[in-house]
Amino acid sequence: MERIKMTTPLVEMDGDEMTRILWKMIKDDLILPFVDLKSEYYDLGLEHRNETNDQVTVDASNATKKYGVAVKCATITPNAARMTEYNLKEMWKSPNGTIRAMLDGTVFRAPIVVKGIEPNVRTWKKPITIARHAYGDVYKATEMKIPAAGKVELVYTKEDGTEERALIHNFTGAGVVQGQHNVCASIESFARSCFEYALSTKQDLWFSSKDTISKSYDHTFKDIFQEIFDAEYKEKFDACGIEYFYTLIDDAVARVMKSEGGFIWACKNYDGDVMSDMISSAFGSLAMMTSVLVSPHGYFEYEAAHGTVQRHYYKHLKGEKTSTNSVATIFAWSGALRKRGELDELPELVKFADDLEKACLGTIESGIMTGDLARITTIKNPKTVDSEGFIKAIRKTLEENL
Repeated sequence: MERIKMTTPLVEMDGDEMTRILWKMIKDDLILPFVDLKSEYYDLGLEHRNETNDQVTVDASNATKKYGVAVKCATITPNAARMTEYNLKEMWKSPNGTIRAMLDGTVFRAPIVVKGIEPNVRTWKKPITIARHAYGDVYKATEMKIPAAGKVELVYTKEDGTEERALIHNFTGAGVVQGQHNVCASIESFARSCFEYALSTKQDLWFSSKDTISKSYDHTFKDIFQEIFDAEYKEKFDACGIEYFYTLIDDAVARVMKSEGGFIWACKNYDGDVMSDMISSAFGSLAMMTSVLVSPHGYFEYEAAHGTVQRHYYKHLKGEKTSTNSVATIFAWSGALRKRGELDELPELVKFADDLEKACLGTIESGIMTGDLARITTIKNPKTVDSEGFIKAIRKTLEENL
């Protein structure tokens, strides 16, 4: 068959470890045979980030601003052990944090629901979408080890040179300190993105934080959401028959566990990171979660919500077979191709993205799946295949459907 033509490139960000191996398999078997792919490639693997002093991450973010659509592989955020393993110049910050800070917007994550994989929470009937703020907090934090007794303060220096100070702690011995920030413009974008997404999907929107403890930081989030909702969205929500409300993060967790699902749960950056993993795992698998960064400036970045699958990568390096679930990474590609097709008015590209996703789900529902799903499926006598075999099976289903 003739390959589908693209008119505008999308930004392709390669990654690390086992997901990097899957990335190539997906391109070779599921994308390139069907699509005349136009992409601007950036290698965000940790070794290349180290070689470029992380400039490649900045370049990839600027390219996303230029072209509007990006697809990203999972990447390593280094810790002390990775410093030694990769002989790094420094402990580079999370590439996701850098990208999200540059693009702004909100990360929307939703579980991929498939027949035969039942949620662990018996009350859940519909997907729960996590709306994760994509800027600031711990991901842009400045940290310091305190070696001995001393005073640590927050200092705000105004443009006229005057200062405001707040005591953080009088240390009597060694410790650690961390300074976080956010900006009201980003919080406003976060709120509007959430309200718009709720209206477009006709789902209730929850927002949660810990304003009872964080009376300035978290309370600012709460106030901005409420002010924008009251001024711009209340009437629209009423007309649509959906609801917005605020609740404490601990109350939200309790309510989520007893809900039927089918709503959007907006969270601050770290809360959304943790809760999206909880939601995806409880719905079936960490590898069954879509993730898209939606910027109010018109940028879209699609990625898998899970990590680089380090344990499987080490097995792969030893020549051992792995059974790694590639569905979320495939859905990152399909999401980016669909959005590129929508923006460029290429219905055949949009249809291909739909067909690719249907082939993934159809393969699983036929009983062919990776080990993580085979252990929890209600399908009788599932066939467990290795990483490459699963992608080959999806290719076969896709060709049959086409």
